[in-house]
Amino acid sequence: MAEEIAEPKSRLRTIIVFSMLFAVLGAVVVFGYYVTFRRPVTTVILIRHAEKIIDPNNNDVDLSEAGQARAKEIARMFGDAGINAIYATQYKRTQETVKPLSDKIGVPVTVMNSKATADLVAQIRAQHSGGTIFIAGHNNSVPEIIAALGGPQYPIIPESEYDNLFIVTIYRTGKAKVVKLKYGSASQLGVGNKPTTQ
Repeated sequence: MAEEIAEPKSRLRTIIVFSMLFAVLGAVVVFGYYVTFRRPVTTVILIRHAEKIIDPNNNDVDLSEAGQARAKEIARMFGDAGINAIYATQYKRTQETVKPLSDKIGVPVTVMNSKATADLVAQIRAQHSGGTIFIAGHNNSVPEIIAALGGPQYPIIPESEYDNLFIVTIYRTGKAKVVKLKYGSASQLGVGNKPTTQ
């Protein structure tokens, strides 16, 4: 008689344990769905700064006339793109590159350190998830930022090239796809690839 009473209790305990395990598993699946598929898609547009004045004695030069024209072209192209944030480095050439765009759409330029790629990417993920972000960097930092966002590792942009445009789409899974385009006046391709040049 005691054995008959113990058996239903044991069976009931097993049913309860399995029910709890299935409930936990279901909660994990639902959570995984929301984390993966409900996360918004983020778009990051990256360019190297526009053409600069060549002055070997000055590390913080302004844009040249051609660079100013390219900056205006950026404002024309992306004025209606729904950009939520604009980033440029501490150098005048990157800030001047995005100034016409900033003025046109009324989004202030956030200045970032050109060597703080990890901090920039963390800020984008934390503050601009689901947004459209425009970044003006340098020939060495743009490929670095793309890789840090989950895209492929591009080589350093040659010194003579100012017309490269990268659109990085960061999907819900955290993976990124990159579309590389040309914009504005064509640059001389592939000249002066120096790792230390910005």
